[in-house]
Amino acid sequence: MGSDYRCFFCFTRAFERLIEKANISGEAKNSFTFEMINLYRNKWDELLSPEFSRELHSILRNYTHNPDPYSQEKKENNDQALGMFPDLKKMVQRSTDPFNTALRLAIAGNIIDFAANDNFNLQATIDKALTAEFAIDHSKQLEQKLKNAKLVLYLGDNAGEIVFDKLFIETIKHHDLTFVVRGGPVINDATMEDAEFIGMSSAASVISNEYDAPSTIVHKSGKVFQQYFEKADLIISKGQGNLEGLLPLNDNRIFFLLMVKCNVMAELLNAEKDSLVVYNPSC
Repeated sequence: MGSDYRCFFCFTRAFERLIEKANISGEAKNSFTFEMINLYRNKWDELLSPEFSRELHSILRNYTHNPDPYSQEKKENNDQALGMFPDLKKMVQRSTDPFNTALRLAIAGNIIDFAANDNFNLQATIDKALTAEFAIDHSKQLEQKLKNAKLVLYLGDNAGEIVFDKLFIETIKHHDLTFVVRGGPVINDATMEDAEFIGMSSAASVISNEYDAPSTIVHKSGKVFQQYFEKADLIISKGQGNLEGLLPLNDNRIFFLLMVKCNVMAELLNAEKDSLVVYNPSC
């Protein structure tokens, strides 16, 4: 499958920030960079971008011995979003179209992404998302499918963002919805610890996909998750990472909810950078 060459330069910027943040020697930084180049040379054509990211994080852990380098940022993002939650919930409740408003807020939360950019303005993104036109708008089809679906699977993305997902899930009020987190820490993606911290279990059942890539790679995920994935009538996928892992499946059950954060994704979806997308392959 492979990835676009531009993704590699995005990785180099992100991992430069990480190794500068880490308390490791200059020699270790050079050694990690050499391993990164070797991985690119040997595996780039075989791996999806999120799989390549997973391998890099695994290599970096050998130098830093830090299993979760973004743990502090994730907690801060969760706290910030939880602080906004009461006012945003009132906004949804007062809205003439609560589904659409909660959906827009859920997509706005997708800006909290340290892989794409660690410098973002959450409030400004929310303000924009509430009024912006969707670049791809299959929201009405999603709303209709939700009414008929027996089992819904909701694939989470980032910490902080999952607070906005919780608000959307509470608005949906589906009788059988399961929220999915990553199998272990990677970038600032949400794990079971984050789901517990923000109280996701009050809105949905929560499971792990048992794989620590910043994406959903179904055939590498755990058996329990695979069973849920197979049985789901409707799958809501948040973020670019999940889209990269799932779009090749061409699965008509999946609705992709995301902000377009890079030119590679913009070209793939034929949508402008920074735009909001609700996309289903069959619509």
